[in-house]
Amino acid sequence: MWTGAISFGLVTVPVKMYSALDRKAVRFHQLSGKTGARIAQKRVDPTTGEEVAYEDIVRGYEIAKDRYVVVEPGELDALEPKKTKTIEIEEFVELSQIDPVFYDHPYYLAPATGGVKPYRLLLEAMRETNRVAIARVVIRSKEQLVALRPMGDALGMATMIFADEVAPADSLEEIREAKQVATTKRELDMAKQLIGSLAGDFQPEAYTDTYRQEVLDLIEQKAQGKAIAAAPAAEEAPAPAPDLMSALKASLDAVRQGDGARRATGTTGARGKSKKSPATTAAKKAPAKKAPAKKNPAKKPGASRTPA
Repeated sequence: MWTGAISFGLVTVPVKMYSALDRKAVRFHQLSGKTGARIAQKRVDPTTGEEVAYEDIVRGYEIAKDRYVVVEPGELDALEPKKTKTIEIEEFVELSQIDPVFYDHPYYLAPATGGVKPYRLLLEAMRETNRVAIARVVIRSKEQLVALRPMGDALGMATMIFADEVAPADSLEEIREAKQVATTKRELDMAKQLIGSLAGDFQPEAYTDTYRQEVLDLIEQKAQGKAIAAAPAAEEAPAPAPDLMSALKASLDAVRQGDGARRATGTTGARGKSKKSPATTAAKKAPAKKAPAKKNPAKKPGASRTPA
């Protein structure tokens, strides 16, 4: 996607950039319900009803309702940042100092010709110091703030959101109200116990996009001419527990019962895969005479294909 070099001090590391994402979203086209033909998008002047040629379209910034300032392409070109092929590192910071809200799109940086040795040196030095590099780079005529960090044996780079683009949380009235609510020590201790009982190691591969897989299954069934049953009514959001302490205690009891049932049947696995609550999971105990399971049934993996 981009080739250039990382620059820190007088050291230059030639690199190539690749996207670290492989989006699996199911994409649909808009079709005519009468003919089945794909809909064509047209640019139409609402005052005349006529289609506007691409070369006749100009850019305008709305300053008031139906009032625009027209900006010419040449005027914008004059403001573009200086094109450069260098990722200029400005400072190294601790990873814990960066809130994830500032991360945008992830990329991989791979060493280019002649860059293997300095690439490996920078990677290992950043890993040893547990530091993240904050830098600037121009990609597609736009200056980007980026963060570089070790990702296994690769250097990862994430474009970042500028601070003034992040809406402050206290701009929401509900959050301001929540700040005024006090909790008791007993409630906090119970909540911490519940968190501890559900603690585990994050295993990314344990979580799949079940909705995408269901959509792909639906498309495949319809393509084969199978009838599709009506979807069940959506469940309503659960109401807040009237007694917080009772809800916390019941949740802890349900988790403990669930852990006991898993030990009794010999099953293991990461928590959080089920959409049901701990209380619902605990209610479904294995029959007493059932033989211990040797291993968890493997989940059906999400499809890696995306229909056109």
